[in-house]
Amino acid sequence: MTTTCVRAMALRDTAAAVPAAGREEPAPKVVTARRPLRTVAALGVLVLLAMAANALVTNPAWEWDVVAMYLFAPSVLRSVLLTLELTALGIGLGFALGTLLALMRLSANRLLASVAWGYVWLFRSVPLILQLLFWYNLALLYPRLSFGVPFGPAFFDVGTMDLIGPVTAAALGLALHQAAYAAEIVRGGLLSVDPGQRLAAAALGVPRARRFFRIILPQAMRTIVPNAGNEIVSLVKGTSVVYIMALPELFYQVQVIYNRNGRVMALLLVATVWYLVLTTTLSVGQHFLERHYGRGRS
Repeated sequence: MTTTCVRAMALRDTAAAVPAAGREEPAPKVVTARRPLRTVAALGVLVLLAMAANALVTNPAWEWDVVAMYLFAPSVLRSVLLTLELTALGIGLGFALGTLLALMRLSANRLLASVAWGYVWLFRSVPLILQLLFWYNLALLYPRLSFGVPFGPAFFDVGTMDLIGPVTAAALGLALHQAAYAAEIVRGGLLSVDPGQRLAAAALGVPRARRFFRIILPQAMRTIVPNAGNEIVSLVKGTSVVYIMALPELFYQVQVIYNRNGRVMALLLVATVWYLVLTTTLSVGQHFLERHYGRGRS
Protein backbone atom coordinates (compact mmCIF):
# COMPACT_ATOMS: atom_id res chain seq x y z
CA MET A 1 0.00 0.00 0.00
CA THR A 2 1.39 3.37 -1.01
CA THR A 3 1.97 6.31 1.31
CA THR A 4 -0.78 8.27 -0.46
CA CYS A 5 -3.36 5.56 0.26
CA VAL A 6 -2.37 5.42 3.91
CA ARG A 7 -2.78 9.18 4.27
CA ALA A 8 -6.18 9.06 2.57
CA MET A 9 -7.44 6.37 4.92
CA ALA A 10 -6.24 8.34 7.98
CA LEU A 11 -8.02 11.49 6.79
CA ARG A 12 -11.21 9.49 6.25
CA ASP A 13 -11.12 8.02 9.77
CA THR A 14 -10.48 11.45 11.27
CA ALA A 15 -13.41 12.95 9.39
CA ALA A 16 -15.67 10.15 10.59
CA ALA A 17 -14.59 10.68 14.19
CA VAL A 18 -15.26 14.45 14.11
CA PRO A 19 -19.03 15.24 14.05
CA ALA A 20 -20.31 17.29 11.16
CA ALA A 21 -20.70 21.03 11.73
CA GLY A 22 -24.02 21.89 13.32
CA ARG A 23 -24.83 18.30 14.30
CA GLU A 24 -25.62 17.79 18.06
CA GLU A 25 -23.89 14.98 19.86
CA PRO A 26 -26.18 12.59 21.74
CA ALA A 27 -26.31 13.12 25.53
CA PRO A 28 -24.15 10.70 27.47
CA LYS A 29 -26.12 7.85 28.95
CA VAL A 30 -25.84 7.51 32.74
CA VAL A 31 -25.66 3.91 33.84
CA THR A 32 -26.20 3.16 37.51
CA ALA A 33 -23.52 0.96 38.98
CA ARG A 34 -24.88 -2.38 40.09
CA ARG A 35 -24.09 -3.48 43.63
CA PRO A 36 -25.70 -6.87 44.13
CA LEU A 37 -24.12 -7.48 47.54
CA ARG A 38 -25.59 -4.25 48.92
CA THR A 39 -29.03 -5.24 47.67
CA VAL A 40 -28.72 -8.70 49.23
CA ALA A 41 -27.62 -7.16 52.55
CA ALA A 42 -30.57 -4.72 52.53
CA LEU A 43 -33.00 -7.55 51.84
CA GLY A 44 -31.47 -9.60 54.65
CA VAL A 45 -31.87 -6.71 57.11
CA LEU A 46 -35.45 -6.18 55.96
CA VAL A 47 -36.23 -9.86 56.58
CA LEU A 48 -34.70 -9.68 60.07
CA LEU A 49 -36.74 -6.56 60.90
CA ALA A 50 -39.91 -8.26 59.68
CA MET A 51 -39.15 -11.31 61.82
CA ALA A 52 -38.53 -9.15 64.90
CA ALA A 53 -41.76 -7.22 64.36
CA ASN A 54 -43.68 -10.45 63.88
CA ALA A 55 -42.22 -11.87 67.09
CA LEU A 56 -43.24 -8.76 69.02
CA VAL A 57 -46.78 -8.69 67.67
CA THR A 58 -47.72 -12.36 67.55
CA ASN A 59 -46.12 -13.63 70.76
CA PRO A 60 -48.81 -13.42 73.49
CA ALA A 61 -46.16 -13.53 76.22
CA TRP A 62 -45.42 -9.84 75.62
CA GLU A 63 -48.92 -9.05 76.94
CA TRP A 64 -49.47 -5.83 75.04
CA ASP A 65 -52.88 -5.42 76.62
CA VAL A 66 -51.21 -5.28 80.07
CA VAL A 67 -48.68 -2.79 78.70
CA ALA A 68 -51.51 -0.55 77.48
CA MET A 69 -53.27 -0.86 80.84
CA TYR A 70 -50.26 0.27 82.90
CA LEU A 71 -48.66 2.70 80.45
CA PHE A 72 -50.74 5.65 81.71
CA ALA A 73 -51.50 4.35 85.18
CA PRO A 74 -51.39 7.16 87.80
CA SER A 75 -48.55 5.56 89.74
CA VAL A 76 -46.47 5.17 86.57
CA LEU A 77 -47.14 8.77 85.52
CA ARG A 78 -46.06 10.00 88.95
CA SER A 79 -42.86 7.98 88.65
CA VAL A 80 -42.19 9.50 85.22
CA LEU A 81 -42.66 12.97 86.72
CA LEU A 82 -40.20 12.17 89.51
CA THR A 83 -37.70 10.89 86.92
CA LEU A 84 -37.99 14.18 85.05
CA GLU A 85 -37.57 16.18 88.26
CA LEU A 86 -34.42 14.29 89.23
CA THR A 87 -33.04 14.72 85.72
CA ALA A 88 -33.75 18.46 85.70
CA LEU A 89 -32.16 18.96 89.12
CA GLY A 90 -29.14 16.85 88.25
CA ILE A 91 -28.55 18.59 84.92
CA GLY A 92 -29.35 22.13 86.09
CA LEU A 93 -27.26 22.06 89.25
CA GLY A 94 -24.61 19.83 87.67
CA PHE A 95 -23.93 22.09 84.70
CA ALA A 96 -24.05 25.24 86.85
CA LEU A 97 -21.38 23.80 89.14
CA GLY A 98 -19.56 22.22 86.19
CA THR A 99 -19.28 25.58 84.42
CA LEU A 100 -17.78 27.10 87.57
CA LEU A 101 -15.32 24.21 87.84
CA ALA A 102 -14.37 24.57 84.17
CA LEU A 103 -13.59 28.26 84.68
CA MET A 104 -11.56 27.36 87.77
CA ARG A 105 -9.53 24.81 85.80
CA LEU A 106 -8.81 27.42 83.13
CA SER A 107 -7.83 29.99 85.74
CA ALA A 108 -4.24 31.16 86.09
CA ASN A 109 -4.60 30.69 89.86
CA ARG A 110 -2.98 27.34 90.63
CA LEU A 111 -4.99 26.80 93.81
CA LEU A 112 -8.32 27.18 91.97
CA ALA A 113 -7.14 24.98 89.11
CA SER A 114 -5.89 22.30 91.51
CA VAL A 115 -9.12 22.24 93.53
CA ALA A 116 -11.18 21.92 90.35
CA TRP A 117 -8.93 19.13 89.06
CA GLY A 118 -9.22 17.30 92.39
CA TYR A 119 -13.01 17.55 92.34
CA VAL A 120 -13.22 16.14 88.81
CA TRP A 121 -10.79 13.35 89.67
CA LEU A 122 -12.67 12.34 92.83
CA PHE A 123 -16.23 12.38 91.52
CA ARG A 124 -15.35 10.66 88.25
CA SER A 125 -13.52 7.92 90.15
CA VAL A 126 -16.27 7.02 92.63
CA PRO A 127 -19.28 5.12 91.19
CA LEU A 128 -22.58 6.99 91.23
CA ILE A 129 -24.29 4.35 93.36
CA LEU A 130 -21.70 4.82 96.12
CA GLN A 131 -22.13 8.59 96.03
CA LEU A 132 -25.90 8.23 96.38
CA LEU A 133 -25.50 5.87 99.32
CA PHE A 134 -23.04 8.26 100.96
CA TRP A 135 -25.41 11.24 100.81
CA TYR A 136 -28.37 9.07 101.82
CA ASN A 137 -26.51 7.93 104.95
CA LEU A 138 -24.79 11.22 105.75
CA ALA A 139 -26.59 11.34 109.11
CA LEU A 140 -24.47 8.40 110.26
CA LEU A 141 -21.41 10.65 110.06
CA TYR A 142 -22.95 14.00 110.99
CA PRO A 143 -26.23 13.65 112.92
CA ARG A 144 -26.63 17.43 113.02
CA LEU A 145 -25.36 20.18 110.70
CA SER A 146 -24.46 23.55 112.23
CA PHE A 147 -24.32 26.93 110.50
CA GLY A 148 -22.28 29.86 111.72
CA VAL A 149 -18.81 31.39 111.59
CA PRO A 150 -16.18 28.99 110.12
CA PHE A 151 -14.12 27.55 112.99
CA GLY A 152 -16.16 29.76 115.30
CA PRO A 153 -19.51 29.79 117.11
CA ALA A 154 -22.56 28.23 115.46
CA PHE A 155 -25.72 30.29 115.11
CA PHE A 156 -28.06 27.32 114.75
CA ASP A 157 -28.04 23.65 113.81
CA VAL A 158 -30.49 21.26 112.22
CA GLY A 159 -30.83 17.51 112.07
CA THR A 160 -29.24 15.98 108.98
CA MET A 161 -32.22 13.68 108.39
CA ASP A 162 -34.54 16.70 108.42
CA LEU A 163 -32.37 18.66 106.00
CA ILE A 164 -31.39 15.90 103.57
CA GLY A 165 -34.27 13.62 102.76
CA PRO A 166 -34.23 10.88 100.10
CA VAL A 167 -35.16 13.20 97.20
CA THR A 168 -32.64 15.82 98.30
CA ALA A 169 -29.94 13.19 98.69
CA ALA A 170 -30.70 11.79 95.22
CA ALA A 171 -30.67 15.23 93.58
CA LEU A 172 -27.47 16.16 95.42
CA GLY A 173 -25.71 12.95 94.44
CA LEU A 174 -26.77 13.20 90.80
CA ALA A 175 -25.82 16.90 90.56
CA LEU A 176 -22.39 16.53 92.16
CA HIS A 177 -21.63 13.49 90.04
CA GLN A 178 -22.81 15.22 86.88
CA ALA A 179 -20.80 18.36 87.65
CA ALA A 180 -17.52 16.46 87.22
CA TYR A 181 -18.43 15.44 83.67
CA ALA A 182 -20.03 18.79 82.85
CA ALA A 183 -16.83 20.56 83.87
CA GLU A 184 -14.82 18.64 81.28
CA ILE A 185 -17.48 19.19 78.60
CA VAL A 186 -17.57 22.94 79.19
CA ARG A 187 -13.78 23.17 79.47
CA GLY A 188 -13.37 21.34 76.16
CA GLY A 189 -15.89 23.64 74.51
CA LEU A 190 -14.14 26.78 75.74
CA LEU A 191 -10.74 25.47 74.62
CA SER A 192 -12.16 24.77 71.15
CA VAL A 193 -12.59 28.51 70.51
CA ASP A 194 -9.69 30.08 68.65
CA PRO A 195 -7.58 32.12 71.13
CA GLY A 196 -7.43 34.85 68.51
CA GLN A 197 -11.10 35.54 69.18
CA ARG A 198 -10.29 36.44 72.78
CA LEU A 199 -7.31 38.56 71.82
CA ALA A 200 -9.24 40.42 69.13
CA ALA A 201 -12.15 41.14 71.50
CA ALA A 202 -9.75 42.33 74.20
CA ALA A 203 -7.93 44.55 71.71
CA LEU A 204 -11.25 46.16 70.75
CA GLY A 205 -11.94 46.95 74.39
CA VAL A 206 -14.92 44.58 74.77
CA PRO A 207 -15.69 44.10 78.49
CA ARG A 208 -14.74 40.72 79.91
CA ALA A 209 -18.29 39.57 80.69
CA ARG A 210 -19.60 40.64 77.28
CA ARG A 211 -16.59 39.03 75.65
CA PHE A 212 -17.43 35.71 77.31
CA PHE A 213 -21.20 35.64 76.81
CA ARG A 214 -21.41 37.20 73.33
CA ILE A 215 -18.25 35.99 71.58
CA ILE A 216 -16.67 32.97 73.26
CA LEU A 217 -19.64 31.06 74.68
CA PRO A 218 -21.79 31.00 71.46
CA GLN A 219 -18.86 29.46 69.59
CA ALA A 220 -18.09 27.04 72.40
CA MET A 221 -21.71 25.87 72.43
CA ARG A 222 -21.16 24.17 69.08
CA THR A 223 -18.90 21.72 70.89
CA ILE A 224 -20.72 21.72 74.22
CA VAL A 225 -24.26 20.94 73.01
CA PRO A 226 -23.63 17.47 71.44
CA ASN A 227 -21.69 16.23 74.46
CA ALA A 228 -24.11 17.80 76.92
CA GLY A 229 -27.00 16.18 75.09
CA ASN A 230 -25.39 12.78 75.51
CA GLU A 231 -24.96 13.43 79.23
CA ILE A 232 -28.60 14.48 79.65
CA VAL A 233 -29.85 11.36 77.86
CA SER A 234 -27.54 9.23 80.01
CA LEU A 235 -28.79 10.89 83.19
CA VAL A 236 -32.43 10.17 82.28
CA LYS A 237 -31.54 6.48 82.33
CA GLY A 238 -29.08 6.94 85.20
CA THR A 239 -31.86 8.08 87.53
CA SER A 240 -32.84 4.41 87.74
CA VAL A 241 -29.90 4.00 90.14
CA VAL A 242 -31.85 5.83 92.87
CA TYR A 243 -33.99 2.72 93.28
CA ILE A 244 -31.53 1.80 96.08
CA MET A 245 -33.02 4.72 98.05
CA ALA A 246 -36.57 3.38 97.59
CA LEU A 247 -37.57 6.48 95.62
CA PRO A 248 -40.57 5.78 93.36
CA GLU A 249 -38.95 6.75 90.09
CA LEU A 250 -39.87 4.89 86.90
CA PHE A 251 -37.71 1.78 87.25
CA TYR A 252 -38.47 1.33 90.94
CA GLN A 253 -42.20 1.76 90.38
CA VAL A 254 -42.46 -0.89 87.68
CA GLN A 255 -40.53 -3.23 89.96
CA VAL A 256 -43.10 -2.65 92.71
CA ILE A 257 -45.94 -3.39 90.32
CA TYR A 258 -44.53 -6.55 88.76
CA ASN A 259 -43.52 -7.91 92.17
CA ARG A 260 -47.18 -7.59 93.09
CA ASN A 261 -48.85 -8.99 89.96
CA GLY A 262 -46.08 -11.10 88.38
CA ARG A 263 -46.30 -9.43 84.94
CA VAL A 264 -42.56 -8.89 84.66
CA MET A 265 -42.06 -8.49 80.91
CA ALA A 266 -45.11 -6.31 80.42
CA LEU A 267 -44.03 -3.89 83.14
CA LEU A 268 -40.47 -3.80 81.85
CA LEU A 269 -41.92 -2.87 78.46
CA VAL A 270 -43.83 -0.03 80.12
CA ALA A 271 -40.56 1.36 81.48
CA THR A 272 -38.87 0.84 78.11
CA VAL A 273 -41.58 2.78 76.26
CA TRP A 274 -41.34 5.71 78.66
CA TYR A 275 -37.55 5.81 78.51
CA LEU A 276 -37.77 5.79 74.70
CA VAL A 277 -40.25 8.68 74.77
CA LEU A 278 -38.13 10.76 77.15
CA THR A 279 -34.81 10.18 75.39
CA THR A 280 -36.32 10.75 71.94
CA THR A 281 -37.82 14.06 73.05
CA LEU A 282 -34.47 15.17 74.44
CA SER A 283 -32.69 14.07 71.27
CA VAL A 284 -35.05 16.15 69.14
CA GLY A 285 -34.37 19.18 71.35
CA GLN A 286 -30.65 18.54 71.04
CA HIS A 287 -30.98 18.49 67.24
CA PHE A 288 -32.59 21.93 67.14
CA LEU A 289 -30.04 23.35 69.57
CA GLU A 290 -27.19 22.05 67.44
CA ARG A 291 -28.79 23.57 64.35
CA HIS A 292 -29.23 26.90 66.17
CA TYR A 293 -25.63 27.16 67.31
CA GLY A 294 -24.34 25.72 64.03
CA ARG A 295 -25.66 28.64 61.97
CA GLY A 296 -23.03 30.21 59.79
CA ARG A 297 -20.79 27.15 59.81
CA SER A 298 -19.93 26.10 56.31
